[in-house]
Amino acid sequence: MTRAIFGAILLLAANGSAVAGSEVGDPRFYDSLRRLDPMTRLDQICDYEAMLRIDRDPNPYHPDRAKAEVLSTPRRTADMVATDGGAFRSDGRWYALSYTCKTSPDHLRVTHFSYQIGKLIPSSEWSKYGLWR
Repeated sequence: MTRAIFGAILLLAANGSAVAGSEVGDPRFYDSLRRLDPMTRLDQICDYEAMLRIDRDPNPYHPDRAKAEVLSTPRRTADMVATDGGAFRSDGRWYALSYTCKTSPDHLRVTHFSYQIGKLIPSSEWSKYGLWR
């Protein structure tokens, strides 16, 4: 997915407050998700959930981007993404991220989510992984 499309989805999402397990928030965000193919929708809702959870939980991070496929390829099933090689950006820095995300069959609701924050990814490695400031 291009950065422009991903950015547009995140901009729409930022105007609402989605909650795992329910389709709450800006209806434009969910309208945008519905226009995506099912596997892209799965990736987007899970990456968005990662940002919401990390931002909400007690830690110093406030992500503005999250990606499941950075350091390695995630495992996917019809309704689940599990990654040990994801990353998120907070305050201009990228951090390693592992998560497991399960969704409803239409990929519009997250039904289970767990994550673990990893180490800071040095800026000298960003281009290697397709990351940006």
